[in-house]
Amino acid sequence: MTISTSDLRSKMAKVKGLGSAHHGVSHWWWQRVTALAMVPLTLWFMGSLVSAMLSPDVIKVAEWFASPFNTAMMVLLIVAAFWHAKLGLQVVIEDYVHGTWSKYAMLLGNVFLCVVLGLVSVLAVLKMHLLDILSGGIL
Repeated sequence: MTISTSDLRSKMAKVKGLGSAHHGVSHWWWQRVTALAMVPLTLWFMGSLVSAMLSPDVIKVAEWFASPFNTAMMVLLIVAAFWHAKLGLQVVIEDYVHGTWSKYAMLLGNVFLCVVLGLVSVLAVLKMHLLDILSGGIL
């Protein structure tokens, strides 16, 4: 019986078809899903928001933010971008930070930063959507 050095998994892991981490495929999959979702969302963002922001008329910008479709698409873009960033930074930290405490501190900071910045961004978009700029209350 020869032991292959290319496959160091236990017999049970071979039977179950599991890798060493048991979760790498889902992480890889979600990173690709968020990247794929960001392609049309970014194209939409660049097309619609930039055209609205080029206008010197603040009412046109307010109308853009008042649209439920634009608000929903913007929230989707923010969620996909921060989730994708969290996953990507996690891989970089796991691969290149070797100190145990610093690795866990950076992983925790990554999650905290992405969640907080994502929530603040979503709340800012929702606040812009819910403001009653068009009625003249703020202007």
